[in-house]
Amino acid sequence: MIDLRPVFLVTGALVAALGVAMAPALIADLLSQDPADQKNWAAFATASFICLIGGGGVAAASWGRIQSITLRQGFLLTAMSWIALVMFAALPFWLGALNMSYTDAFFEAMSGLTTTGSTVINGLDDAPPALLLWRSMLQWFGGVGIIIMAFAVLPALRVGGMQIFKSEAWDTTEKFVANAAQYSSYLSLIYIALTSICFVFLWAFGMSAFDAANHAMTTVATGGFSTKDASLGYFLSTLDAPIDIVVSVFMIIGSLPFGLFLIAVLRGNFSRLLGDSQVRFFLVLLGVLVFFMTVFVFDRFNTNLFTAFRLALFNVTSVITGTGYATTAYDNWGGLAIGFFFCLMFVGGCAGSTSCGMKIFRFQVVLAAARLYARRLAHPHGVFVAKYNARPIGRDVFISVLSFFFVYFASFATLAVLLAACDLDPLTAISAAGTAIANVGPGLGPVVGPLGNFSSLPDTAKWLMSIGMLFGRLEFFTILVVLSPDFWRR
Repeated sequence: MIDLRPVFLVTGALVAALGVAMAPALIADLLSQDPADQKNWAAFATASFICLIGGGGVAAASWGRIQSITLRQGFLLTAMSWIALVMFAALPFWLGALNMSYTDAFFEAMSGLTTTGSTVINGLDDAPPALLLWRSMLQWFGGVGIIIMAFAVLPALRVGGMQIFKSEAWDTTEKFVANAAQYSSYLSLIYIALTSICFVFLWAFGMSAFDAANHAMTTVATGGFSTKDASLGYFLSTLDAPIDIVVSVFMIIGSLPFGLFLIAVLRGNFSRLLGDSQVRFFLVLLGVLVFFMTVFVFDRFNTNLFTAFRLALFNVTSVITGTGYATTAYDNWGGLAIGFFFCLMFVGGCAGSTSCGMKIFRFQVVLAAARLYARRLAHPHGVFVAKYNARPIGRDVFISVLSFFFVYFASFATLAVLLAACDLDPLTAISAAGTAIANVGPGLGPVVGPLGNFSSLPDTAKWLMSIGMLFGRLEFFTILVVLSPDFWRR
């Protein structure tokens, strides 16, 4: 039988910490100049109290020293903590002035913590500052949580081929907590530094301090929540500044491995970042895709070359990194653009970053496997070894990555069929399934497209999408293993 005490202790502590984290949003509501906005402090105070009592009570009841956390406890802790945090993070939306149902509140919180960026809130321009700040904070927390999980948890749990990065974090098999505190603190400091730099640039280019803070958090987290219904398009139409280029740069930075940032800072080895094969592959792929879309926009809309480049750079980067910001309805660019951006949403950035999707390294592993198989067919007696970053790729990594691909697209197809059963049109169902599984944010079409909203979807579809977001963000196997009957057997 699994010892659940460490699982409840850590989960309870995280929920209690979430209650403390609600303080800035509560203060923002109290400081609002508009009396109409000062209606949410009670909602945040109540939600914070529930988190502190509920989470703190569970943690206190489970108190005791944690000697180690085993693999099975690690799977259960990861799944339980994310679900619990979303359930409690939804309370301010549910209790607040927007009068959201708990279904909508849960969807918004899940979209925030998983850094998906899909929203059910209409009228963001006039929404209370406290709730706007809370949405952004959830994505910021989710972004750093994904980074820590990618280096401290998933390699130890051997999920989706992530064991290939064990040597870049620390050597561990059955235990992964021993070095987590120090490692996580360094990664968090880098995350805070990048967010602060992004804030300074956005503020300097004309955003208000409030808008700059919100967008800095959701840009580095590659989350995509905005304070405006028109997303970044609002600021391009009101500010004479290259806001889109600034955001594009920080979306790219957020999609690079933070572990390599750590190596660059602590060891002064900045060449390691650009020398990494995953980083090079991602940057080259991004460059090729931006070039292709620049040519397409330039030819199709007869605009000047620099405008075409800005449109291509921002929207391609936003979709491939899973951020989900929008400056225009690119799904109105024709069939080629729809197919292009639909395929792009599944790619994602680098492992160990805040980005979503399948991750670049998995495509590299699959290409290496295909090349190895082709060479063995051509030379049956030859001895060939597939490598990643000059290191041999083990058979367990191949199996893990190929299994991940199968589960990924099987989950996408299943979710698309279930959403279609909710009476959604084919484009909405397929793109909504893709954006949930890939944690991208906007889908395609007039309902859930770049300038659309998910509020009109039936409640069943919202719950299905919430499940899809969780599965996609936790790399599928983290949840599937816990749901397996074998997991609970001795």
